[in-house]
Amino acid sequence: MSKRDYYEVLGISKSASKDEIKKAYRKLSKKYHPDINKEPDADEKFKEVKEAYEVLSDDQKKAHYDQFGHTDPNQGFGGGGFEGFGGFEDIFSTFFGGGGSRRRDPNAPRQGADLQYTMSLSFEEAVFGKETDIEIPREETCDTCSGSGAKPGTKPETCGHCHGSGQLNVEQNTPFGKIVNRRVCQYCNGTGKEIKEKCPTCLGTGKLQKRRKIHVKIPAGIDDGQQLRVAGQGEPGVNGGPPGDLYVVFHVRSHEFFERDGDDVYCEMPVTFVQAALGDEIEVPTLHGKVKLKVPAGTQTGTKFRLKGKGVPNVRGYGTGDQHIIVRIITPTKLTEKQKQLLSEFAEISGNVPQGEQEESFFSKVKRAFKGE
Repeated sequence: MSKRDYYEVLGISKSASKDEIKKAYRKLSKKYHPDINKEPDADEKFKEVKEAYEVLSDDQKKAHYDQFGHTDPNQGFGGGGFEGFGGFEDIFSTFFGGGGSRRRDPNAPRQGADLQYTMSLSFEEAVFGKETDIEIPREETCDTCSGSGAKPGTKPETCGHCHGSGQLNVEQNTPFGKIVNRRVCQYCNGTGKEIKEKCPTCLGTGKLQKRRKIHVKIPAGIDDGQQLRVAGQGEPGVNGGPPGDLYVVFHVRSHEFFERDGDDVYCEMPVTFVQAALGDEIEVPTLHGKVKLKVPAGTQTGTKFRLKGKGVPNVRGYGTGDQHIIVRIITPTKLTEKQKQLLSEFAEISGNVPQGEQEESFFSKVKRAFKGE
């Protein structure tokens, strides 16, 4: 099954800006995240959206994709490669005895594999950061044999079949005559070493699966989909090589009152018809505590006010975003006879008839925001 176009996946045009790409990703990643969306195909859609964003948000990868699409220009001749061969070096090795490929030293130090851990955060935890401990399963060096795989008191020996090279030369008859093909030694699995007596703890692997507790410091301002690199906390290295890294990917839960866009936050604030018409000073909840906001007389529903520096701290330390307040004028649903009479008189004078009702749940959200729930 062919891959969908990355622009189609995010629902954007090829001329979309970086901000538009990021907004599209944030919206879709929340929609399809497996912790939120329980539909059977949500996980695959989430991975598809993440893959598209990783390419289109990177200038170099995006330029490559815009030029070649999903086709890899290095994939053999004509884009199709050669069936039965692993690439040009294997072709060269087959016909010329491996003279064109570089031999990898099986005993050379190699870096361990990277690991990934997904962490779910509340809205406030992402805004202000936190320190926490996580447990991850990972392979670690066996303490009994110190990673050699051999029984204590013994040690691995040089493979008698490949003589420590990790590769065997295999002769083959072809239409071109007899050739020599180099393959991984099946006796030592390419390590160049044979273990005569295996370690009873790790059974010769030199590694054990353990759960490791790691302390993680999450910076203030981390956003949904971003990741944190914890150096040296991945899988252990091979032959004395350095360990890999751990990448913590964050999923930030939404807030019922605040909505985040980059370092800015947005919220709707209810005001009465009288407050909007005559003007008033109201109290507004922010991430940093309650503040007073002056609502001018004649304010219309949908009017926006900005509270500078009341948004989210930038994760790289470049200041703090703002809070944007959108005024929402609330129409009362229960009126006394006196109130009805006065409004009727007002309607006759102005020629306007107030209409519509507002949901009670909106007030509940605001009340909880004031309480910091």
